[in-house]
Amino acid sequence: MKELTPKSIHAPFARYAHGVEIPAHWRLVQTSGQLGIRADETVPEDAEEQAEICFENIREILAEAHMTPTDIAHISAYVTDRSHMKGYMRARDAFLADVDRLPSSTLLIVSGFTRAEFKVEIEVLAAAE
Repeated sequence: MKELTPKSIHAPFARYAHGVEIPAHWRLVQTSGQLGIRADETVPEDAEEQAEICFENIREILAEAHMTPTDIAHISAYVTDRSHMKGYMRARDAFLADVDRLPSSTLLIVSGFTRAEFKVEIEVLAAAE
């Protein structure tokens, strides 16, 4: 994959690329939106902890397809309040700490999810040879 961040446009606001080119004939994995709920059905109050759970779930899903975070082409994330953005971004940056090529990224503020305690939902598109 190739990171696309033209110098002729405004730089990204955080640690992501404006676009990512996926070569033809690569395998694709699209995850469902992951919520911050543990296998034991507990949901932490903190948005950053919820995001960490989302990213750990994504790591596990990618592993089933023999992929890792380095294979992520795009991240779509949703938070229920602007106050949750910093925690989400800390969790995202920690998740991508060892990634050389950054994925593209979208972050939206939404009114809510299926249960009121959920503050973050994250999905990814990944690609590998």
